[in-house]
Amino acid sequence: MLRILNLVLGVVRFAAAILLLCLAWQWRSPLFASTRTAALVLSIGLPLALIAAELLAWRISARWRPATLVYGATALVAFLALALTLTFELQFRWMRQEVLRADPARLERLGRHLIVGYRSDAAFAELIERRAIAGVFVTAHNVRGKDAPTIRGEIAAMQAIRVTQGLPPLLVATDQEGGGVSRMSPPLARPASLRDVVQPHRDAAARRSAVRTYAADVGGALAGLGINLNFAPVVDLDHGVVNPDDRYTRIGTRAISSDPELVADTAGEYCRGLLEQGVHCTLKHFPGLGRVFEDTHRESAMLSTPVDELVKSDWLPFRQLQQKAAFTMLAHARLAALDRERPASFSAAVVSGLLRRDWKHDGILVTDDLSMGGAYRSVGGLGAAGVAALGAGVDLILISYDPDQLFPVLHALLRAEASGALPRHTLEASARRLAQISAGSKTAAEAR
Repeated sequence: MLRILNLVLGVVRFAAAILLLCLAWQWRSPLFASTRTAALVLSIGLPLALIAAELLAWRISARWRPATLVYGATALVAFLALALTLTFELQFRWMRQEVLRADPARLERLGRHLIVGYRSDAAFAELIERRAIAGVFVTAHNVRGKDAPTIRGEIAAMQAIRVTQGLPPLLVATDQEGGGVSRMSPPLARPASLRDVVQPHRDAAARRSAVRTYAADVGGALAGLGINLNFAPVVDLDHGVVNPDDRYTRIGTRAISSDPELVADTAGEYCRGLLEQGVHCTLKHFPGLGRVFEDTHRESAMLSTPVDELVKSDWLPFRQLQQKAAFTMLAHARLAALDRERPASFSAAVVSGLLRRDWKHDGILVTDDLSMGGAYRSVGGLGAAGVAALGAGVDLILISYDPDQLFPVLHALLRAEASGALPRHTLEASARRLAQISAGSKTAAEAR
């Protein structure tokens, strides 16, 4: 009976070893962004403990072959989990060192295309000092428990580094859409959603006035913290799509309306009001997530609507405002009519073909967060995604939730530039667009 019990416990430990192996395979994924240090300790400690337990169990039950086979298999799988964790960790550290030791001029030339979130102030300051980034994404965990003067001082310290380097100001971005997506609240008061602002007003003039007042309040509050780029407004249309498993995208709760003309008019007023306060707006999420069922934060998604229909509805706000709003965010949904393989955020058919060539769009294009499942799980990983994005004509790559992903992306960009895989004329055109925005941001900052 004791033998059977030990065998059962051995099978349980074997299942635990399989689980550790699965976790080790995902070790460097954004899943562990907020718990990476603790997860690393457990990913090393638990396999070692399992290996020790199996060796001890094998010595006790060495004469009973079924048990020894289970113990040996468990030890082997635990060793593989440990080896995989250490391999990924060493690979990451190597890429990080390669990036930080890169030629400063090359690092600055490619870093101008990156906006990055941060979890460690010291590590982030190093990136700024090495000119490896052009922008910072500030979100709830960066401001939790801090008052406005403290946040303003921290951002000013980041900008001071750029001043000493003779570089343009950092783009300092956040998600302050209003309503449920208000990353700066607290310490700022939580603004209403744009949907709630426009719904009470049937008269167009009254609605526009309300939106401008609202935008001035939001923009002024953000500018007071030192933020100069807001990833809002959401101009996806509300098509009533409901996915019970959609935990993060939830376009139905964030969209302004199902009416494209109303959305375009509202977004235009909002962007003008924000810019008057020195804050750039961002139209998101092209090619539109209102018809998409999947949550791109967690998985890949497909937009299968014909182009003709999208032009008359979902794309109307983007087209009407593309020369008035400086930034457009690209979603990680695949546009089936043009590219069934790559998300729009780094699809050449969408970016260089549709937007740059056909629409003659010369504004700033920024990807949605590459930490999201719709990008991270793409073929080739984030390094290939970053290279494809810049090569297609995207200006800014956003890596906000998991800042560690910056290093594999920047490492891939450095290698691609060295091999000639990044078209020079595309990078030069992007540099021109970014310089125009930087000049505008600097002038606005000096005026304030």
